[in-house]
Parts: sequence; C-alpha cells; structure tokens
Amino acid sequence: MRRLLLAAVLAGALLVAAPLPAQQVCPNLPYLVNTPEDELMLAYNGADNPQEQTAALDKFAQAHADSKFMPCVYELYSIVYLKQNDYAKAIEQGEKGLAGEHPDVMLLLNLAKAYVASGTATDTAFAAILKAPAAIQAEATPSRPPKVSEDEWKKAVDEAAEQAKEWRAYMEYAFFQLLQREPDGNKRVQRLDSFVQTYPDSPNAGQIAFNYYLAYKMANNAAKAEEYGEKAIAADPNNVSTLNLVADDYATRQTKLDTAEAYAKKALEVAGSMKKPEGMTDEQFKAQQDSQLGFAHLTLGYVSFQRDSKTKKVVPAIQEFKTAADLLDSNPALQGRALFYEGYAYEVLYPPNHKEAFDALSRAAGLAGPWQGQAQELLGKVKKAMGR
Repeated sequence: MRRLLLAAVLAGALLVAAPLPAQQVCPNLPYLVNTPEDELMLAYNGADNPQEQTAALDKFAQAHADSKFMPCVYELYSIVYLKQNDYAKAIEQGEKGLAGEHPDVMLLLNLAKAYVASGTATDTAFAAILKAPAAIQAEATPSRPPKVSEDEWKKAVDEAAEQAKEWRAYMEYAFFQLLQREPDGNKRVQRLDSFVQTYPDSPNAGQIAFNYYLAYKMANNAAKAEEYGEKAIAADPNNVSTLNLVADDYATRQTKLDTAEAYAKKALEVAGSMKKPEGMTDEQFKAQQDSQLGFAHLTLGYVSFQRDSKTKKVVPAIQEFKTAADLLDSNPALQGRALFYEGYAYEVLYPPNHKEAFDALSRAAGLAGPWQGQAQELLGKVKKAMGR
C-alpha cells in the first residue's frame, strides 16, 4: 500500500528516496507530525486487523468531522471495508470521498473494485471510472527532484508509466464489467460514447465495437448494430463469440445469408482450435467449446433452411440442427431453438416425417426458455397429424 506523505520537515531529507505521488494514499492531503491526523495514521497503520482500523477511523471522524482530512478518512474507510468484502459500505464511504475536489487513483480503484464485486452499475459508478484517466495522469507524472541521476530518473518515469498502464487497464475492465449490468440499450450507447471520449487511446477497439453492437441490438437499431458488428469482426477477426452472434443476427433477420454462412464456418474453424484457458477444468472448457460449435451449426442450419425450404429439400438443414442440438446441452435456450427448427424442418420435408418431428419437438417443449411455447404449439399440431 502506498505510504502517506510524511511531515514537511522530513520531506527534504527524503527527497530522493521518497515515493512518487502515485505510490501514496491521499497524495493531495499531506499531514504534519503531532497532529490528530498523524495520530490517526499511526493508529491505522499500527492496527492488527481491519476492525481496529475501523475503530481508529470512527474515533477521528467523530472528533473531527469538519477536518479537511476527511476525504482521506473516507478513502481509508473504503480500503478497510473492501478488505472485509463489505462492498456496500466500501461504496458508501468511497462515494463520500468521490465528492471531494480531487479524488485520487487509489480511491477510484477501490471504488471500481467494490462496484464490480457488488455488481453496482449506477451513474456514480460510471462517473468514477470516467474520472480515472485525469487522476492517473496527475499521479503518474512525477516532478523531477534535484540531484537525481538520469538513470534513476528514467527508471522512476518508466515505473510510473507502467503503473499508470496497469491502473487504466483495470478501470477499463471495470467499465466493461459494469456495462453488462446496464439493461437499457440506448443508455449503454451513451455510456460507451462517454467512455470513448475519455479513453480515446484504449487498446480494446474490438471490445468497444462489440459492446456497441450489443447495445444497438438491445436498442433495436439494426443498421447501427450491423455497422458495429462488422467493426468488431474487423478489429478481432478470430473472436468466436462475435463471429457467432453476428452470423446469427444476419441469418435470423434473413439478410446477408452468404456472409452469415461465411462467419459461421469461420466460427467453427476458430472454435475447433480453441485452447483451454488456465484455471478452467476440462469439463468447463468442453462445454464452452461445444456451445460455440453448436451455435455455429445452428446458424448454418438456419441459412440452409432459408435457402431450401421452398423446395422442401431440407435434409442438410436438419442435419445441422441435429448437430447443433447435440452440442448445446449447456445452453438450453439455443438448444431449444435448434430442436424447434429440427422438428419444424421435418414437417417441411416432403413427405413430412412426423415421428422425427415429434421426437425433436418433445425435447424442445421440455426445455424452459423462449422456444418452449412455440415447440408445444407445433407439437400439438404434429400429434393431430399423427392421429394422437
């Protein structure tokens, strides 16, 4: 943890060895020795556990509620409560500090961690993330002390730049995590616009485009969704999730079927060569891989069905739907869709195969999800055709 700035009388003696502002808690709020603030920090830093630290902060806050040091107290509270996984209190106290004139990087980082851990995606949460670049720039741009060699100074600057890079990376991660909690597509677009303005040099161009794609889909803006879906694929052409989603979008909207087919085939290629991430079990990896493979086969089935349903030559589509259904055990919603269309295709087939349609639709009707009702309705018609 970064140390607080020591007394002014010690600053000169420690000028060369003193940590950069980026390594300090409350760098904008220095304090002097033999003051209530000094007593607080001695008690806080000497405490054996978070409960003792909280008690020291409580004592100071009660006795010095009007102190100019209170923003630092709020920051320390947020640190202590974060240690105890009490995210609600960490946010409550951190947001009090956020209301100060110069919220520093540690406060913003701790707040972001608490927001992410608790899933709190409020306006204030996003505002804190947008404040971070300016704070990081201020704290990671040190003033050169006198009597420091070129090598020492270069090392200090390089370390500060690397630290700033790590901080920005976490704040961007927090933004994308919280963005997933925003239920309104138009508001997601607004949040992305603000993010792009504040983080113009973000290295996550593909992720930004992908999230714009999702936001515009949620907002029912098909044209903008298509624009950003293509941008996302251009920025990250081997992202299997993006390939599958954009391919499915084209296929289900019955537009650009050739492109949908090409993206789905590329998704099969990418998914087939996926490597298991560290920390993931074989079972988890297989479920993830099968889900992506199944999604691609589902799209290929739908493309084939659209092309051949008029001639009733839908056997290739049926095979794609069957393959998809077998692979999508971990995704009941997509599996239900695959089974529904498999059953529907058997009915379109000439002559129709009621038995196979019945089997597929019975499975689909037993899966809770958006396709269950349609599967049950079509299953009823198939039963009548079978004389049941």
